[in-house]
Amino acid sequence: MFNRRSGQTDLKFPPGARVRAEPARGLEARSPRRSIQSNPAVVDLFLRVEAQNDRSSRDTTTRALIAVRRGLICGHGVRQCIDSLGTPSTVCGTSNHTVRTIGMAAFSEFRPLSDSALMVEYIKSTPALSSKLGDQFDDLDIKEVGDGNLNFVYIVVGSSGSLVIKQAIPYIRCIGESWPMTKERAYFETRALREHGHLCPDHVPEVYHFDRTMCLIGMRYLEPPHIILRKGLIAGLEYPLLAEHMSEYMAHTLFHTSLLYHTTTDHKSAVAEFCGNVELCRLTEQVVFSDPYKVSQYNRWTTPYLDGDAEAVREDNTLKLEVAELKSMFCERAQALIHGDLHTGSVMVTQVSTQVIDPEFAFYGPMGFDVGAYLGNLILSFFSQEGHANEENDRKDCKEWILRTIGETWNLFEMKFVALWNKHKEGYGEAYLPAIYNNSELLQLVQRKFMTDLFHDTLGFGSAKMIRRIVGVAHVEDFESIQDASRRADCERKALNFAKMLMKERRKFQSIEDVVLAIQDVQ
Repeated sequence: MFNRRSGQTDLKFPPGARVRAEPARGLEARSPRRSIQSNPAVVDLFLRVEAQNDRSSRDTTTRALIAVRRGLICGHGVRQCIDSLGTPSTVCGTSNHTVRTIGMAAFSEFRPLSDSALMVEYIKSTPALSSKLGDQFDDLDIKEVGDGNLNFVYIVVGSSGSLVIKQAIPYIRCIGESWPMTKERAYFETRALREHGHLCPDHVPEVYHFDRTMCLIGMRYLEPPHIILRKGLIAGLEYPLLAEHMSEYMAHTLFHTSLLYHTTTDHKSAVAEFCGNVELCRLTEQVVFSDPYKVSQYNRWTTPYLDGDAEAVREDNTLKLEVAELKSMFCERAQALIHGDLHTGSVMVTQVSTQVIDPEFAFYGPMGFDVGAYLGNLILSFFSQEGHANEENDRKDCKEWILRTIGETWNLFEMKFVALWNKHKEGYGEAYLPAIYNNSELLQLVQRKFMTDLFHDTLGFGSAKMIRRIVGVAHVEDFESIQDASRRADCERKALNFAKMLMKERRKFQSIEDVVLAIQDVQ
């Protein structure tokens, strides 16, 4: 369906389906026969698609064709449209475009780009990437910089340009081949980057290229002085625009992908597509909502100092009741297209720039999971600061700045989210129909309840993310970089105790200022 607001067509059709020419809302109907016959490249493409047996290729190309038929793209744009949808098929251009196969024969099936020579060969074969380097390959500097849990990430820098290549591999990198993981996560990451980038272009890096066969994304290189936010916080750095930027990103991406903005038809279609990211959702279900609360081979903690604390989590029945509710919400509530892993390692910053990366866990889920994950990681950073303090820097100023940032982030997010709601209250969103919620007093009541529920969801999910980072499988560098194990455990214990309290008592908190005061009270 063509979305008039986003300007995008996002259609899927079953194998063998006949697509009727249906005018998009607000657009003049166009003859499908005339649209197809007017461009030889489209005719050729259409005939070859009809002969294909591969469902994904046929579906993708049909989506491109329907866009041509509705006049949303011209025939010249078919190749770009199909590229963006990730089909590694051969596509014919017009007389002004060279006939080209996406990828060389060497890349017709998945293979890791494990060395520089192979990487250069791939870039040369891909115009969307080679053009970003000025087609200059003699002086390329290629570095593997992936320090995450799942993927390989390469920075490619030349005299005429730069880019980043990210490739998904079929297992969890931090565990090894014993824990398989779908490579299809790269597709959902690309979809989320493009959707969120459309909604908030100032805070999402541009995607240049996606290859579904190679499970590979080419995107903008966030050049120095950009660094991972988590590393900046560990170093005690402050970022004055962080709250402004992150509140902007979360407000726009969450509001504009929710039923407050979309029709139920558009929303269900989008939900259905992202349901395909089920393996990464199941991974989150396991490592966030299950493993920390039972004996698991993957759990770890700072032993022996936290042995009793880890056992206490496993024996806390009240905590288990609360996390069960949060897990159900995570699995069942398709509120908005969430990033799915929005921690301080998924944000790159300078003093004037904030960029959100790595949305491979993206799906339609509860808004509070994104907001909570981000704020929960800021709280972890706060509790880690004592472990990094020394005679030269007691980290007092940094801790105060983190607390201010936590408060400002939520307050700005709430203000911007409600402002978007008010701006579009007469729009297509079907959550609260204007014919029913037709006076300002009622609308304010609805908004107050919505934001209160979202606030409590945020605290619950944030606390779950904190707990799993202390007694689960994947920890955070904020604590792990504290060399003295006893000192590290003291910091982790304070964070863990606060997180347990926050999860169980989250409904008692009425404002973010109450949460900040509770953090300060932890001794």
